[in-house]
Amino acid sequence: MAIARKRQVSLVDTKYYHCISRCVRRAFLCGEDHITGQSYEHRRGWVEDKLLELAKIFCIDVCAYAVMSNHTHLVLYVDNKKANRLNDKAIVIRWHKLCKGTVLTQKYIQGEKLGKAELIFF
Repeated sequence: MAIARKRQVSLVDTKYYHCISRCVRRAFLCGEDHITGQSYEHRRGWVEDKLLELAKIFCIDVCAYAVMSNHTHLVLYVDNKKANRLNDKAIVIRWHKLCKGTVLTQKYIQGEKLGKAELIFF
C-alpha cells in the first residue's frame, strides 16, 4: 500500500534513506536480456550520470548506489541545512536546470519586476 512521502520521510529521525526502484514486466534497465540477446548495458552510464546530476540540484548526497539489470539501489543523505539556505532565486535557478520553467520564472531570473497578479502564480 502506498504511503504519502511526508509520512515516509522524517529528517528528525534520520537523514539517510535506502531507496529502491524496480523495472516492471521483466524489462531490463541495463545488462543483457538472455531471452532476446539484446544488450542494455549502455543505459548504466546514463542512469549513473543522471543520478549524480539530480543529487546536486536537489541538495542530496549520494552515499552509495548500485545499478542492477532491472533495479537500482540508492543510499541517499538529505542535506536539509543546505536546502534551507537556498533563497528563492537559487531554487528557481536549480529548477531551470531540469526544465525551462515558466514565463514567470524566466522573467524573475532576468530581473524583471513581477506584478501583484503574477506574484500570486509565481
